[in-house]
Amino acid sequence: MRRDRKGFDAALAIHLFKGGRLLLDVGVPFGVVFGGTDINEDVRDEHKRSVMEEVLHRARFAVAFTDEMKQKAEIHLDSDITKIYVQPQGIETRASADFSWTNFLHTLGVCTDQLDDLRVFLLVCGLRKVKDPLYLLNTFSEWHSQNPRVILIIIGPKMDPVFSSEVEERVKRSAGVFLAEERNQEELHAAMRKSFAVVNSSISEGMSAAILEAMDLRVPVLARNIPGNAAVIQHTHSGLLFSSPEEFVLLSKRLLSDEELQENLKTNGKRYITERHDCTKERTTYQQLVEKLQTV
Repeated sequence: MRRDRKGFDAALAIHLFKGGRLLLDVGVPFGVVFGGTDINEDVRDEHKRSVMEEVLHRARFAVAFTDEMKQKAEIHLDSDITKIYVQPQGIETRASADFSWTNFLHTLGVCTDQLDDLRVFLLVCGLRKVKDPLYLLNTFSEWHSQNPRVILIIIGPKMDPVFSSEVEERVKRSAGVFLAEERNQEELHAAMRKSFAVVNSSISEGMSAAILEAMDLRVPVLARNIPGNAAVIQHTHSGLLFSSPEEFVLLSKRLLSDEELQENLKTNGKRYITERHDCTKERTTYQQLVEKLQTV
C-alpha cells in the first residue's frame, strides 16, 4: 500500500528468506507468503532458518498455500502458528485464440507432417536447478527413439544463465527433446491446452501454478512425487505422480493407452481447481489480511 512517493504504509513479501529478510528493517507493518523453497529447503540452513524465524516473529501474518506447509513451519520454525493462514492459490486461465500450435512446433524444429499423431509432453518451468528440467532428459530421449510420436518440450524463462546454458547444450544432444523460449501467459496456456500432458519434475515446490493451470485447462498432469506436488495431486485420480524417470515413462505409456484414465484425470483435475482454487475466495482472504497491516 503506497503512502507517497517516498515511502510505504505496509509491505507484503513472497518467500520468507529471499523476500522477508528485506522487510526486517523497513519500519512498516508487513505480511509474508511462503514460497516453497523457504520451508522445503532453506530451513535446513541454520542462518536462513534464524532469519526466517525473525521474519515470522515480526510479520503481522503469514500465508501458506497448503496445510502441509503450515505443519512444516510449525515443526521447523520457532514461530506463532496462529499467525499462519492457509490459502491456496487462486487459478484463472486464458488461452490465446491467436496462438498457432503448428508454427510454435515448427519454430522448435519439430516435424509437423503428422501433427495429429504427435503426443507432446510440456515441461513448464524456469530454468534453474531446483526445477530440475534435466531429470527426465535421458530416459525420455530413449523412449522417443522407440516411439517417435512422443516428444518433450521444456518451456520457461532463463532464470539461471549458467544453468540455462547447460540445459541448452544437453537438449541439443537429446533426440525428441526441445527447448522453447518463454511465452506470455495466454500463449503458454494455449500451448498447454494443445499438449497431451503437462509435466513437473521439480526437486521442491510450494504449489506449482503450472500444475494447477493445466488442471484448469483439462490437461493431464504428470508430476514428480514430492510433498508440494503430492499435496495437490491425488495419484491416478487428478494426476499421476512419479518417483523416477523410469516410472514417468511407465505412467506415460499407461496414459497414452488408456482413454478412460485420460478423461478421469481431466474431469477430476478441473473439479479440484473449481472447488479449491477459487480466485474470489483468494481475493477476499488477502483483503482481510491486509486490514491487519492497517491497524496500529
